[in-house]
Amino acid sequence: MSKFRLLVFAAGLAALAVPGHAQSPGSPQGPGRGVAPAQTAPTAAFRATNYEVRASLDEIGQVMNAQAKVDFVASDAGRVLDVELNQNLRVHSILDAAGKPVPYDRDDNASLKLHITLADTVPAGGKVTLFFDYGGPLSSRMNDPNQGMRMAYFAKDGGYLLLPSRWFPLTDFPANRYTGIFHLEVPGNMVVVGTGTSAGAPVPATPKPALAPAPAPAKKGVRSAAPVAPSSAPPPPPVENGRMLYTYRVDKPEAAGTFVIAPLQLSPERAEGAAYSIYTPPASANTAPAYADTVAHILDIYNDEFGALPEPGMTIAQIPDGTVDGFAAPGLLLVSARQWSAQPNARLLADLAAHEWWGEQVTAASASDVWITDGLSRYSEGLYVEQASGKDGLNKALEEFAVGALMFDESAPIADAGRLEPGTEEYQSVVVNKGAMVFHMLRAIIGDANFSALLKDFYTRFAGKAARVQDFEQLAESRMAQPAPAEFKMGNTPAASAEPASLRPFFTQWLHSTGVPEFALEYVVYRTKKGFRIVGKAKQNLDVFHMDVEIEVQTEGNPEFKTITISGKESTFTVETFGRPKPNGIIFDPHNYILKSSQRLRVRGMIARGEALASQGRYYDAVQQYQRALEQDRLNALADFRMGEAFFYQRNYAASAQSFRDALDGVTDLSTRWTEVWSHIYLGRIYDIQGDRTRAVNEYSKAKQTGDDTGGAQAEAEKSLKKAYSESGA
Repeated sequence: MSKFRLLVFAAGLAALAVPGHAQSPGSPQGPGRGVAPAQTAPTAAFRATNYEVRASLDEIGQVMNAQAKVDFVASDAGRVLDVELNQNLRVHSILDAAGKPVPYDRDDNASLKLHITLADTVPAGGKVTLFFDYGGPLSSRMNDPNQGMRMAYFAKDGGYLLLPSRWFPLTDFPANRYTGIFHLEVPGNMVVVGTGTSAGAPVPATPKPALAPAPAPAKKGVRSAAPVAPSSAPPPPPVENGRMLYTYRVDKPEAAGTFVIAPLQLSPERAEGAAYSIYTPPASANTAPAYADTVAHILDIYNDEFGALPEPGMTIAQIPDGTVDGFAAPGLLLVSARQWSAQPNARLLADLAAHEWWGEQVTAASASDVWITDGLSRYSEGLYVEQASGKDGLNKALEEFAVGALMFDESAPIADAGRLEPGTEEYQSVVVNKGAMVFHMLRAIIGDANFSALLKDFYTRFAGKAARVQDFEQLAESRMAQPAPAEFKMGNTPAASAEPASLRPFFTQWLHSTGVPEFALEYVVYRTKKGFRIVGKAKQNLDVFHMDVEIEVQTEGNPEFKTITISGKESTFTVETFGRPKPNGIIFDPHNYILKSSQRLRVRGMIARGEALASQGRYYDAVQQYQRALEQDRLNALADFRMGEAFFYQRNYAASAQSFRDALDGVTDLSTRWTEVWSHIYLGRIYDIQGDRTRAVNEYSKAKQTGDDTGGAQAEAEKSLKKAYSESGA
């Protein structure tokens, strides 16, 4: 799987863990050690409303030193204030507006969370300002290979600070919006691109303190202690190109705080009447027009589908390769270097652009409500594909969604997404891919017209606000009360059944429960005076399941479409047809409206898990997944090919060659026909590495003879015919 949706939003800096529920405070950390929070003090829900952040990034030590002045407002009276800050960042001090140290502690089991105990209780609606001084590494990942994406990174080639990394203290993530000023001090050869409005040209960075509270007035006869200024940490060492300070202002409340720091060049472009700022390395500047045109086309489609964004145009920037394929922030689309190509990846851009509606304009109210942002963004990608490539294109995308959903479906219900770490395979499977399929099934139930109206209504009502899963459910229920559209379900297929009176069973089943049904049919055909009667049983594996399902009866004449109701593990049904049914001629859910399991999809899901592991360099674990797939389908060319790749990168060339030979023997599915040309190329590489140039040339020649140019195969084969492949890839 090439993408991680982000689109969706992801985990924290250095693959941080999902914030857990606050645990009982342990020993306080930092100033005020030994002063534990009062046990009886009420905890207030404080929300950050304005930031001033200054961060200095050191590409040599790969660390960040930062200070943040944060204004909070209390929704309830209290004196315990909680913020989330990435666990790799150590807090040096927290000061109040008078410059006095404020005690705080950090949970051992939920190390994102800082509990801060204020000197006095703040009344509801009251405001408080705190100054944070903190810093830490921006390069390492957690040792656990199952951790999610690295959301913050900085090294000699540049890096990025994405909001979900919590690189500055956050409250009420992902729902909160705020104003602020962000100052980023970076090497002079780097450019900073991010959320907000650039406050003029960068200026030379200076080591003077950036932020400091006003000192407390000294009482008569009492000597006041000098406060520890947040900027007391030493500045990073100078670099060859000097250091520059970039400033971005955020005057309208939004989820700001995402930045790219890299040696980029600005290419201003105009497309479909709007301005686009494209930031690339100088060598890729010629790709800017293609990216502006592609994104403009996508935004035009979405503006019609959902409603217009508040501002036209967009900033699009290339980010150094880390672990993310792309990311979206307000007015900003980021694409990794490995995904940036002369021909833009339109599907990736469609997913990212959809987050401007679902994630930026409409935010999830909590970590358990992200289905309405990440799941809907993924399905919006499918809507774009449908517009661009028709029904066949959508069906291919839906199969990808279904395969992804089956990878880790049992991990959690969609509505309990807060239990999953964003960016992990489990999150992608449950929230992003299964979530997309739930939107597709809902569209099939209520019809195209109602579904389109539902999305427009949802955007109109919640743009600039946070929404819950329940909010979307209620809107969908209200849409059910509207007159049924003239056409049914996608592509004007005749209606399968009367509209259900309530969507509650649907949402309960698909959002609040785990499991994907696998169906089987048993039936007998009887001749009647008017035609034929089919009497049978529909079986599936889930205890709690209730849904109307369409079947296609292939007859000696035209196919006939019927609807049966499945409730529980086994349901009887009877349908009448005019034409004689063909042997084995009943197709269950012929238009693929329902997320369902099958041996073919299960096998593809195992391969997808292997592909994800291989992308992390975990080739041994990937081989285990491919072997599981082959146990289910011995002639699966894709599983054999992927296993050959894994062995190749382990330098187990004998096993690799055998797997590629097996792939060539098993190529029967047109969707994996491309494995033939690449199996020949890999076999040629193996023979080159072993010094057998004659056999290598033979394999490259066979690759050329296929005429298949998937992934630039023909150019690769031609290059290898001219020059032998080496292990260095040269």
